[in-house]
Amino acid sequence: MAVVDSAGDALPATQVDLRREFDEVGIGEVLDQLDRELIGLKPVKTRIREIASLLLIERIRKRMDLASGNPTLHMSFTGNPGTGKTTVALRIASILHKLGFVRRGQVVSVTRDELVGQYIGHTAPKTKEILKKAMGGVLFIDEAYYLHRPDNERDYGQEAIEILLQVMESQREDLVVILAGYGDRMDKFFGSNPGFRSRIAHHIDFPDYADDELLAISELMLGDMNYKFSADARAAFVRYIALRKTQPLFSNARSIRNALDRMRLRQANRLVADLDRILSVDDIMSLEASDVLASRVFSNGSGG
Repeated sequence: MAVVDSAGDALPATQVDLRREFDEVGIGEVLDQLDRELIGLKPVKTRIREIASLLLIERIRKRMDLASGNPTLHMSFTGNPGTGKTTVALRIASILHKLGFVRRGQVVSVTRDELVGQYIGHTAPKTKEILKKAMGGVLFIDEAYYLHRPDNERDYGQEAIEILLQVMESQREDLVVILAGYGDRMDKFFGSNPGFRSRIAHHIDFPDYADDELLAISELMLGDMNYKFSADARAAFVRYIALRKTQPLFSNARSIRNALDRMRLRQANRLVADLDRILSVDDIMSLEASDVLASRVFSNGSGG
């Protein structure tokens, strides 16, 4: 029950049950979900827990009249494709919403094409429309360094950048912007656009997955689809991962998902090739070594 003064106005809280506060807002559920969804990424998960803890305390500080204003929450996610950046953005939005730092727990995910126009007068309305759509939640801009192409004199990305910077400052209590992309390119982007760097509160780097983590991810994905590796197929996929990582355009969990999709195609083709066969549940669920070894990766090809 809130304490009030003689005029009936609520007085600042002087004590808070931290466990009760943590349980009531439900951020523990979101953090647990993040642990279940993503294999590895310990530094990322640690940082997200730190941010969640900071915002929980900030929420309490507001009730105690100790907060001087909303903290800056804009973020930068750097790392290679397929390392979980979009998934983490979704969980961040949920945490922010549960703690009352955004009105809606939504994430609007865009690239340059949704923000930058192709002719004079086209960029501003496109950018403002996206911002309007994202307001009250999180705007996730993937490959943010493509926003501006200084080598192209007819590029209109700078106009989008200026609008974004203005909104990131003036409406930071109603919108959180997450810029994402390769680490080295994001460093150059921030170097040429210092306005962004000064507005980013949290820089989070997403490491590549280790071989054993990629194997665990593959088995988690297969389980979600009611598939499984046979023992021989699992051993073959361990070899697949090691080879695929050395080839061009490897995208961590994204490449693993694509590989599993192709293996499911091979399995289906193998099963249907013998129409007189009686299939068991185990037959339908199991990927065999031949489904893995048929990949071009084993013949020095790319992908597959």
